[in-house]
Amino acid sequence: MTEKRMSRWYFGGIASCGAACCTHPLDLVKVHLQTQQEVKMRMVGMAMHVVKNDGVLALYNGLSASLCRQMSYSLTRFAIYETVRDMMGSSSQGPMPFYQKVLLGAFGGFTGGFIGTPADMVNVRMQNDMKLPAEQRRNYKHALDGLFRVWREEGTRKLFSGATMASSRGALVTVGQLACYDQAKQLVLGTGLLGDNIITHFLSSFIAGGCATFLCQPLDVIKTRLMNSKGEYRGVMHCLTETAKLGPLAFYKGLVPAGIRLIPHTVLTFVFLEQLKKYFGIRVIS
Repeated sequence: MTEKRMSRWYFGGIASCGAACCTHPLDLVKVHLQTQQEVKMRMVGMAMHVVKNDGVLALYNGLSASLCRQMSYSLTRFAIYETVRDMMGSSSQGPMPFYQKVLLGAFGGFTGGFIGTPADMVNVRMQNDMKLPAEQRRNYKHALDGLFRVWREEGTRKLFSGATMASSRGALVTVGQLACYDQAKQLVLGTGLLGDNIITHFLSSFIAGGCATFLCQPLDVIKTRLMNSKGEYRGVMHCLTETAKLGPLAFYKGLVPAGIRLIPHTVLTFVFLEQLKKYFGIRVIS
């Protein structure tokens, strides 16, 4: 008889929150780069600009919204993906085929992206607030204050501004992260060179982070512009055409900081998740 541990449904949200605390400054710099109308600064220059103007703690602007987003968006997508995967895995022989992982990841990510849209929008606004003139700043105290004020001042529909893009991006990120992580881990373990240890988790999650960054960057740019807009875009297609006028590379604006943020975030998320599973997971004896 062998014992293995299965993830609990909420572990993905907790692991994502831990990763978000570590990578939030990179996420903030990425948002600043994406919302530039013209390329004026690169990643390091933008980070130094933020620190110089507003102090080191400004790199953590919007952290409460980021954690709120992880506990809605990431918790939902991980819960759907891992629960269904483990149920199907226990009733069939061997791991799921890759195409099923992709479909399940897309569904989980799309659902999580929609549920997490309000917190995501407040996160983008709080991170970008310091770039605005003092009289135009929204000055949300924290994530819940931001959600309440958007609902009161702009209506329920505004809370889900950019939901189409956020859901689509969520689907692509989840395919890149969860489906690719599972597949990469399966391939690494299949070589017999490495066991189910932290080196395998690191290598698999690094590959998954790279896949997720490449897949979702164009949608991420559009989503960020829509969420941060003050009415200048009529919709997704208008934002898409306006961004396209800046050239094809505009869709990959901030790719390097996005990768530098998303790859470590993916690595930390899965390392934390595997440790949670190892020490606090559900025991399954087969």
